[in-house]
Amino acid sequence: MMHFARSLAGVAVLALLSGTALAQKQYGPGVSDTEIKVGQTAPLSGPASAYGQLSRAEAAYFKTLNDKGGVNGRKITLLTLDDGYSPAKAVEGVRQLVESDNVALIFNVLGTPINTAVRPYLNRRQVPHLFIAAGSISFADPAKYHWTIGWQPNLLDEARFYAQHALKTKPDAKIGVLYQDDDFGKEMVHGLKAGLGDKAAKMIVSEQSFMATDPTIESQVIALRGAGVDTLFLFTYAKQAAQAIRKLDDLQWKPATYLHLGAASVGATFKPAGLEASAGIMTAGFMKDPNDPKWADDPDIKVWAEWMKANMPGADMSDTLNLAGYAYAMTLEQVLRQAGDNLTRDNIMKQAANLKDFRIPVLLPGSLINTSPTDYKVIETVRLQRFNGKSWDFVE
Repeated sequence: MMHFARSLAGVAVLALLSGTALAQKQYGPGVSDTEIKVGQTAPLSGPASAYGQLSRAEAAYFKTLNDKGGVNGRKITLLTLDDGYSPAKAVEGVRQLVESDNVALIFNVLGTPINTAVRPYLNRRQVPHLFIAAGSISFADPAKYHWTIGWQPNLLDEARFYAQHALKTKPDAKIGVLYQDDDFGKEMVHGLKAGLGDKAAKMIVSEQSFMATDPTIESQVIALRGAGVDTLFLFTYAKQAAQAIRKLDDLQWKPATYLHLGAASVGATFKPAGLEASAGIMTAGFMKDPNDPKWADDPDIKVWAEWMKANMPGADMSDTLNLAGYAYAMTLEQVLRQAGDNLTRDNIMKQAANLKDFRIPVLLPGSLINTSPTDYKVIETVRLQRFNGKSWDFVE
């Protein structure tokens, strides 16, 4: 009898141990003992192709991570499909990644209209849609879109931030806006008007829009100048920002100019536009700029620069998209580390919504990432900065 009881106890212990083992390793799609599959679509071609550099930097970061053993012993496999900055192509690509390639999550898809297009499918399928390269406030709405979380400062707050500075420094400004005619551009215009408040109707003298696929925006810039604009807001991506800055220089026109932070790249925007022509442009900075002498001795920028030389030889060190890709990838690494051996989609999403005082070294000092199940805002610390032709100066 005692022997039988002992046997039962042994069975119970084995069951408990088995249960513990099972609790320690819970896998969802795209995960095994050796691998975590991560999917993304990216604009490797098309009107936003400059931003394909984000994906290349992320791939390099994950390769470095894998060479060191990966995350909790698992290598990260990044599968990237070209979406050409086309919503329809992105939806098709995301379906392939989820249904055929069986990825665990979708990571860092670029663009407000692109992410808006793929979001319903991913939320319906309950696939984590993490740290996207788009700033719409709707990507920080856990009550409505539990499975989607942004990363960069949101567009509404960014535009309000510029409006507040314009009101303080030039309350009688004649404002002109050049914006991309989609969810991204319209949300920034909405934020600008909200920031200007009841002065918006009087201060904004011209609004000019364009489609992402338009070959040029020169006529819109000429119209803005003709309206007597002395304060200009460029709610564009890199290609159109470079075109606008070049045209401003051709016209020898120097309005006070605020540029969407996602286009404020020395490599992707200012070099094509001309560094001298770009001097004076203002933006909301949230990362240390490796081109800026004030960060020359910063240990974290030194680490990044050495990483770039070793892992992305030949890449443009002045292109801050490389720095952003590094930061995005580091954020995903932290989420996967926190997830441990519970790599179900549900727990991956739970960890993305439970980052506590997480510091990415290349963000501005004092910037800490805190998320919660009711707060999906990731990067919230920004400072106004002005390009001086070589690097950025903070604007007080």
